[in-house]
Amino acid sequence: MSNKVVRTLREAIALSGLKDGMTVSFHHHLRNGDYVLNMVMEEVAAMNIKGLTVNASSLFDTHLPLIDHARNNVVRKIQTDYMSGAIGRFISHGVMEELVEFRTHGGRPRDIELGITPVDVAFIAAPASDPMGNCTGKYGKSACGSLGYAFPDAMNAKKVVVITDTLMPYPLAGWSIPETYVDYVVEVDVIGDPNGIVSGTTKITRDPVGLVMAASAARVIQHSGLLKDGFSFQTGAGGASLAAAKFLKDIMLKENIKGSFGLGGITGYMVDMLKAGCFQTLLDVQCFDLDAVESIRTNPNHQEISAAHYASPSARSAVVDSLDVVILGATEIDTDFNVNVHTDSNGYIMGGSGGHSDTAAGAKLSMIIAPLSRARLPIVTDRVTCVSTPGKDIDVLVTQKGIAVNPRNGELGEKLKKAGLPVVDIHELKRTAERITGVPRKLEKGDRAVAKVIYRDGTLLDTIYSVADYR
Repeated sequence: MSNKVVRTLREAIALSGLKDGMTVSFHHHLRNGDYVLNMVMEEVAAMNIKGLTVNASSLFDTHLPLIDHARNNVVRKIQTDYMSGAIGRFISHGVMEELVEFRTHGGRPRDIELGITPVDVAFIAAPASDPMGNCTGKYGKSACGSLGYAFPDAMNAKKVVVITDTLMPYPLAGWSIPETYVDYVVEVDVIGDPNGIVSGTTKITRDPVGLVMAASAARVIQHSGLLKDGFSFQTGAGGASLAAAKFLKDIMLKENIKGSFGLGGITGYMVDMLKAGCFQTLLDVQCFDLDAVESIRTNPNHQEISAAHYASPSARSAVVDSLDVVILGATEIDTDFNVNVHTDSNGYIMGGSGGHSDTAAGAKLSMIIAPLSRARLPIVTDRVTCVSTPGKDIDVLVTQKGIAVNPRNGELGEKLKKAGLPVVDIHELKRTAERITGVPRKLEKGDRAVAKVIYRDGTLLDTIYSVADYR
């Protein structure tokens, strides 16, 4: 074979041997700008292939055509780590016979590698590739940065198809996934909109409540005993989380603390911390904005890592196991510190764990930042609607009305009290929220299971049921 380029996507699908009942996989580095999943599934439907399992590292609003494929039996089952609200609403109404399987960003590569969720054909959206399939996300008109979530797919699928809109001469320098894993290469006009990779919340909050919480979060880290040379850190892309990172950066620079690494989905704010000398390196499984894409392309201290390297519990070691502090969000948290990031207050699916429970399990200090109420509903409950991350892995809840420390970490609570931080019992936070919002009525669930929430080690954490108005 002089090269692996085939003329059309249909030809590549046919050559891959894809048949009824098989599993196809996709990664989500183009996020809501991804065109590849829809492109492939449209072709698959036209070829009259039925009953497929779609294993996608995450699904966004742009992937809504999947619902029609489910109704038409092109798709029989969905496995994913995260699902946006648009798709989640349909799933919550019970449109699929098979339960959706939610995993974590570490659990997904674990189960692929162990053969629990084998992949027949992996489709890799690659912003740049050469004719033999050496490919990367760092270059090309649709550059998205790291391809970390695609590594386990490429390394373990029976057949691998690279789909690119920038075909470069062989050999492509600085590849992410090497040709040794790739069977076919397809060049198309465009694989996605790189502006769509940007998370909807990659700006520091200007909300006074969010800034109060962010300042408190930075002080918790400062007084935890972990903020010293060699410190490692991950934060999400939410406004309050990013503000906490900014406050933390100011503390680190003032106290001349040199951290070891920043981790996870990387934003421009983490890039700024790298440039300022707060960290020696960034370990990047996914770029959250275009500043991060530029950084990973040009800065050798900004390194791409695979999903398994990031968080797989079956790997010989994973970076989350060396993590000092992670800042996370929550839809709900209960008085046992269990966290829900899968459903909204009405029980509709609108998210997923992603790396939430992986980092919470691995970090020495796992912190939730959340306001006491959202949409006039208290965030602290007696029992979360869905357990996404078990309370045993959560250390601190930071709100605008106080900081609750998990009783399992009493030593931390004493340190924070000694530093003068407003530490309160989580039951008191619940009562404070209910005085403002009132006590919400108990959510009625439907009688049909629609999704399973699978913990990073493969155990079942929870089952999500249809919404109560399901008919």
